[in-house]
Amino acid sequence: MEAVILAGGFGTRLREVVPDLPKPMAPVAGKPFLEILLNSLKQKGFTRVILSLGYMADKVVSYFGNSHNGIDLVYEIEETPLGTGGALKAALRHCNSDHVFIFNGDTFLDLETDKVEAKWQGNNQPMIVAREVPDTSRYGRLDTNEGYVTGFIEKGLSGPGLINAGCYILPKNVFEQFNSNNAFSLEQDYLFDAVKNQPFEVFATQGHFIDIGIPQDYNRAQTELLEYIQ
Repeated sequence: MEAVILAGGFGTRLREVVPDLPKPMAPVAGKPFLEILLNSLKQKGFTRVILSLGYMADKVVSYFGNSHNGIDLVYEIEETPLGTGGALKAALRHCNSDHVFIFNGDTFLDLETDKVEAKWQGNNQPMIVAREVPDTSRYGRLDTNEGYVTGFIEKGLSGPGLINAGCYILPKNVFEQFNSNNAFSLEQDYLFDAVKNQPFEVFATQGHFIDIGIPQDYNRAQTELLEYIQ
């Protein structure tokens, strides 16, 4: 299996506790967060990962090189910020398979990849991975109907519900019919409209989910992710 990790952001909210590293390299229990993520993908059967980088990309490249723990690494480095959509579009040029898993470089998700891959092989439909959380206000919420995503609700709505876990399974040619500028948001500029015009399955994961993007959750990850560190 093949994955893209979007890891090019500036990590502004985390910079007060990790000032000299890109967010994916922030240490968690003594190891770069991205290393924990890659090791998890290795265990799930991924053999090739495209790393989409920007801010302080050299620190990632110099640490990992061309492979890590048996995973071939390919780099797509943006010279100017492209947004999540523009970064993914550039990274997809390096993909060898007809579909790819997309992960965020600041989010750990213990995804049931075997089930997701089997679902893809069954009907080749794009998927958005969702996670049930007790309070959706920080993340925004997914609207779903009969196993498909029908819309996105912006941040602020409190209470339990399904959130976008920041993980997608998309065909390599997902942007073939999409006219865009170089820089665009995957979520706001593409997915918000796309889910209304074509089927996007929802996969509700039960796996451990933590976003280290703010100091509070970054500190929580120091103990929560210990079981995943090799």
